[in-house]
Amino acid sequence: MPEYLSYEEFGRNFFEVAVTESRIGAAFSAIAGEEFQVGPLPAGPGGVVKVVADVHIADPQITRVVGELITFTVKLPLAIGLLIDLKVDRIHYDVEGLITLPLTVRCAKPLELRIEVDPPAPRDVVVDVNSRNMRGELIRNLAQVDAEIRRVIAKTVAEEIDKPEVRKARYIDVAAELARALEGTTEEEADAVADVAEIAETEAFAALVDDEPHGIRALE
Repeated sequence: MPEYLSYEEFGRNFFEVAVTESRIGAAFSAIAGEEFQVGPLPAGPGGVVKVVADVHIADPQITRVVGELITFTVKLPLAIGLLIDLKVDRIHYDVEGLITLPLTVRCAKPLELRIEVDPPAPRDVVVDVNSRNMRGELIRNLAQVDAEIRRVIAKTVAEEIDKPEVRKARYIDVAAELARALEGTTEEEADAVADVAEIAETEAFAALVDDEPHGIRALE
């Protein structure tokens, strides 16, 4: 005997099953591995120091919280290669960064599931320039361009999550998907019936051939 649910309970269970960490990960898979460059940016007295940041986006880290709303926190680790050109010397540093994106799952008319994410702002980006033993002079130079690095990273990630392939994964027309699934089932059933009919016809013909006195020879 099945355990029946109310329509409201069914809808809630559907959302919790349909929107998982793996689905969110799939939606953001197009972003992971992306690389871009920030700069060169002027720093130091008179802007004579130039800073370039090569940014690589790693695989997302995803946490789901199921409450009145289903929410996610997506953390995109950043591997940042900094090149500081002091004119007399060029210094490379590899530092870590992180951008945090809050997501909320909502439903919309007529029957749409939407994974909404606010475009990241520079405050959502962390660049850990203090994670290495840099000289004070270098830290001061980076401090002058830190805001610009974070601004460009936030802008680039915002553009990435708004790409058609990512939007398609975040917006799901449930009615269309259900209709497509049911249509596919109907077509599969029709193919199965056709296969059975063909087998039956073949077997009937074979039986006719085997029955020589009353079969093919009788027809002749």
